[in-house]
Amino acid sequence: MPLQEKTLGAALGEELTLHSTLCRREVGAFQQAVRSGAEVVVACTQEQRLFAEVGEATAGAVSPLKFVNIRETGGWGRDAARAMPKIAALLAAAHLPEPEPVPVANYRSAGRLLLIGPLEQAERAAAWVADTLDVTLFTQGGAGSQERRFPVLGGRIESLTGWLGAFELRWRRDNPIDLDLCTRCNACVAVCPEGAIGLDYQIDLARCAAHRECVKVCEAAGAIDFGRESETGREQFDLVLDLRAAPAFLQHAPPQGYFHLPGLTGDALPTVLKLREMVGDFEKPRFVAYKQKICAHARNETVGCHACVDICSAEAIASDKARQQVKVNPNLCVGCGACATVCPTGALAYEYPRSSEQGLKFRTLLSTYRQAGGSAAMLLLHSQERGQALLEEVGRAARLGVAAGVPANVIPVALWHTASLGLDAWLSAIAFGASRIAVLLTDEEALQYRGALAEQMEVAQAILNGLGYAGSHFRLIRADALADLDQELQLLTAQPPAVPGACARFAVAREKRATLELALDHLVEHAPARPESIALPAAGAAFGTLEVAQDKCTVCLSCVSACPAGALQDNPELPQLRFIERNCVQCGLCAATCPEHAIVLKPRLLLGPERNQARVLAETQPYGCVRCGKPFGTLKAVEAMLGRLAGHSMFQGEAFERLKMCSDCRVIDMYSSSSEVKITEL
Repeated sequence: MPLQEKTLGAALGEELTLHSTLCRREVGAFQQAVRSGAEVVVACTQEQRLFAEVGEATAGAVSPLKFVNIRETGGWGRDAARAMPKIAALLAAAHLPEPEPVPVANYRSAGRLLLIGPLEQAERAAAWVADTLDVTLFTQGGAGSQERRFPVLGGRIESLTGWLGAFELRWRRDNPIDLDLCTRCNACVAVCPEGAIGLDYQIDLARCAAHRECVKVCEAAGAIDFGRESETGREQFDLVLDLRAAPAFLQHAPPQGYFHLPGLTGDALPTVLKLREMVGDFEKPRFVAYKQKICAHARNETVGCHACVDICSAEAIASDKARQQVKVNPNLCVGCGACATVCPTGALAYEYPRSSEQGLKFRTLLSTYRQAGGSAAMLLLHSQERGQALLEEVGRAARLGVAAGVPANVIPVALWHTASLGLDAWLSAIAFGASRIAVLLTDEEALQYRGALAEQMEVAQAILNGLGYAGSHFRLIRADALADLDQELQLLTAQPPAVPGACARFAVAREKRATLELALDHLVEHAPARPESIALPAAGAAFGTLEVAQDKCTVCLSCVSACPAGALQDNPELPQLRFIERNCVQCGLCAATCPEHAIVLKPRLLLGPERNQARVLAETQPYGCVRCGKPFGTLKAVEAMLGRLAGHSMFQGEAFERLKMCSDCRVIDMYSSSSEVKITEL
């Protein structure tokens, strides 16, 4: 790959000098740069450790270091000669400031390890870590050693909950043998005629015939008592190593500090090494921020949107019915960001990095690429773990001529997790000048993430195609092997889809809905077609209208109090239900709240000016008190109430007439009626 330093320098607005052996003979140039005080970006990740060590050893070095890979992702491959615009874009993005720090979740581990499994396996694993960890075993059968080196628990596990430094085990002590008192003399094993006692020193009650010979031989130790009441044990641990076939946690992302190694087979060394290192204080970012005020989860004890609860692969999000909100456990959260992606209101916002910082990176990449002469830019979003490794494999294979490599117009963007970006980020990228957004999925991602991303892409594609932008702008790439990814990358170079004629320059907002509006405004402004509205798929749509059955709606306005986005409003002057479509997030709270079941959601994107204007969905006449004439309800609501209570025994005669009165007149009528029976008269 012949680098063109003048072309790159012009695109970056700086003077560049080309070095071919910067980590060897020309290391002096690097040392001079780190003494300058200016930020230094090293376009090589292979020698990142070497450069960091040289920088630390250089006297007077004050410059911060950043690293970016331009070799495997662009320099090696069939398109290497046309990769200068992409390399310029990657270098420009590397110059961006570091994201602002975010709050952290803290963990403290004292090294208390719970090891669950057959005794012989558990004792073997315990021996590997006993010099650094405080080990407790929970027997699952099997034969233990004669020497009792570790505390042993037994019984039936009821629950295992928690996370690193805060696991809680609850189990039922329902076996006649108390393992704390047992001396492992094996006398009970020898005398049991049914062989119901194994070398785990627990009695198989299904085989026991109640001869009680074991009780007699254990009289001195008193470890066996068939009359002992079953009780629940509870104990805290910092770490858990589970050797059972079925894991204790079934979610895709188990809690940190929990390791499942069934049968102690396979390569156990990496897990053992991790366990040995997990003692001390740890922290991780709080990946999401929550704004309860705009959350569409629940109102008035009615649940509407529960997308975040359903998609969380770590089970870190739960419904808090008492507070009418969701609660996020930062210690369980693994930072996938899928909750923020599917949240229609932006109540859950991804913070690592923040949307404004990610938007700036997209805009920098695309604008620099364009200024350097590139065209039809495509963003490839991938994880910084497995996705990054797979891309580098493709680059190395391209260097050897056995793969085509990453195309010149495909710009890789590493993310903490590919599920952290969705509709708002993708449409913003298209507005900034990207022609296509591809998301690389590997075996890291949970299945529900793939479905959610596919739904979001279907909505985004419907919007662009509805505006007249022909072609396919979004693609999910599923690849776990080098050959699969290389083939998929070449498909991205097919005929690029239509995009806006001008590139947007807006700053991505911290608020999701605000960003969506900015992106949509730009896309609509330059759209080849402007229909009145665009129909959207029901799954994943965060825009739409409501259809209200006029024959059912009583204008009780229950839906207004339930709407979290201010889309439904009343009229202080008249009995009217008004609606602002721009605010609607299709959460369904209004439909779930409506006592008459009169509301139906209809996903769509309205494009006209009426999208921002309040319009009347239902209205009726006010109902005036039959005694004083003061309005106290709507005509339809009162008529519906009268119809339902007409045959009720409690509302006959004068009582039925009072239903037609306001609250004041109702009281007056009760006290002035001669037919009413008063307690004082009794």
